[in-house]
Order: sequence, then C-alpha cells, then structure tokens
Amino acid sequence: MDFQAGILRDGNPMESLEKQLICPICLEMFSKPVVILPCQHNLCRKCANDVFQAANPYWQSRGSVISGGRFRCPSCRHEVLLDRHGVYGLQRNLLVENIIDIYKQECSSRPLKKGEHPMCKEHEDERINIYCVTCEVPTCSMCKVFGSHKDCEVAPLQTVFQGQKTELNNCISMLVAGNDRIQTIISQLEDSCRCTEENSEAAKQELCARFDALAALLEEKKSELLQRITREQGDKTGFVQGLICQYKEQLEKSSRLVETAIQAMEETGGAAFLMNAKQLIKTIVEASKGGRLEKIEHGYESMDAFSVSLDHLAEAVRALDFEPAEEDEEYFDGEEEEVEEDVAPEGTVMASQ
Repeated sequence: MDFQAGILRDGNPMESLEKQLICPICLEMFSKPVVILPCQHNLCRKCANDVFQAANPYWQSRGSVISGGRFRCPSCRHEVLLDRHGVYGLQRNLLVENIIDIYKQECSSRPLKKGEHPMCKEHEDERINIYCVTCEVPTCSMCKVFGSHKDCEVAPLQTVFQGQKTELNNCISMLVAGNDRIQTIISQLEDSCRCTEENSEAAKQELCARFDALAALLEEKKSELLQRITREQGDKTGFVQGLICQYKEQLEKSSRLVETAIQAMEETGGAAFLMNAKQLIKTIVEASKGGRLEKIEHGYESMDAFSVSLDHLAEAVRALDFEPAEEDEEYFDGEEEEVEEDVAPEGTVMASQ
C-alpha cells in the first residue's frame, strides 16, 4: 500500500490515511489481525474468511483433511490459492496493524469537533443517536420524546448499524461469490468457443479431403472409360480402313478390265477379235462373281453403347448430408426409420455397351 502517495494527494493527512486503512469488504477500518494477500492487497481476517467461505461452500473448518480452496481478491480480482488452513494460513500485515494503532491513538487524543457527528435537523444541538424502526431513519432522542417520532418504535443506533453492516457484508460476500461463478462460466464458454472453432476447422479439412478423394476417383474412372472409347474407335476405324483398301484394289482391277475390254471392242478383224474375246469375257464374268467384299452393318459407326447415365450419381451427390450424431436419435421418439439409399458405390459409373 502506498500510504505516502495517498496522503500527499489529500489536504488532510489524517483523512487520507483513514481512506488507506479501509477494508474494501466491510468498508470499515481493518480489524486485527490484518491479512496480506499474494497480490499485496489487505483484508480483515473476518472479511477474507467470509469471502472464502462464500466461494468455497463445501470447505470445512480448520483441521479438516480437505485441501484448501480459492477465491478472488475483491480489489483486483487476482485469484488467491489457500492451503488446508484456509484464511488462517495467510500472512498478517503487522505494519498496517501498527499504523492502525497509531491512527486510533491520534484520533482519541484529538478534541471532538462539532459537525464530525451527524446532528438532527430539527434539533440542531442534538446528535443523531437512535434509529426509528417504524420510519427506518436515524434520529435524535428529542425527536423520540417530543418530536415526530414520539409514537414510533426505536432501537439503539449502534445495534441497527451493526446489523445492517453485517447484512451488507453478507450481500457483498454473495456478490463476490456470484462473480466468481460468473467468471468460471465465462471461462467455460470461452473454452467452448475455442474448441468449436478447432473442431470446425478439423471437420472442414476432413470434408475437403473426402471430396478431393471422390473427385480423384471420378477422374480416374473417366480416364478409364475414355480409353475404352478410344480403343473401340481404333478397332472400328481400322476395320473400315481395311475394307476401303480392299475396295480400292477391286476398283483398280475392274478399271483395268474395262480398259482392256474397250480396246478389244476396237478390234475390226474378226479373227483377231475372237482370239482374245472368249478369254476376256470369262475373266470379266469371274471378276464379277468373286468381287463381293465384306460390308459393314447399318449403324456400325454408332458409339451409343458407350453412353453413361450419371443421373443417379447426381441425385446421390445432391442428397449428400452430414450423418446425425448419436444424441440426435432421441428426437425420433424411439421409432426406428429404415432408409434405403439407392446410391451406387463411391466412384462407380454404370455404362451399357
């Protein structure tokens, strides 16, 4: 605690010193023994114990086999870890205790000034020294005897003061304990948010890997089917090219026979014509009979046998969805639904040839 800096900031050193000696829990001057927390802040031992008990409701008294607990400093929210002795294991701040003793001695030696104690507004010379329970306001003895509170129920001011201070102290302890629980919930929610982001990233990577594998399988299947079409194309075009060569040879032979026959027709001598005509006619007849080559069937060039229907695969892809988690099965009210998926195996292509 920086007492000197606090005192220099205030014109009245004693008032400034008193502010430095106020407990943040009970808002009163520290009561002996003062305890010093690891964060260097001070609390009354009783106040520290109340905060500790509120934050650790199941902690037992001293001598218990249960290990220590924890609570947060009300000044800076620093988490304080205690051993099995609880608050009684904290270190006493003897310096602050000595300062409090000196301050009290100094205050007791000073004469009491008028105005240091609240005075009654109706009776200016009377100090407020009792509490009207009926009206719930502090007042003076003259108001009770002759004034507006003569028919009211009153109680000693100090008694009501201690009672309400204790009640306020309990409220503070409840708020501190509630703040600790809220901080715990916030930490849990932050952990949940971080885990959700990490799990989402892992799920995205796994999904991308599965789709990449499926795309690679489809590409492999496409290459295989393209190769089959290419082979069929080569077989058919090779066969047709062979027929074309055969027909060209036959056409060439036939053309030569035609030229020979035309030259024979130009012969005017009967004897010379007859010497070659019979054999030429026989050759032309045989060429006509044996010149029938193989032909291709109608629709031979069609490649319809290699058409592929991907409608069922497209439907299967559109129907892709995430599998429901096990806990989601409770929403089906115990009814088991059998779903038949008419989906081809992954990467399979149906081709009719």
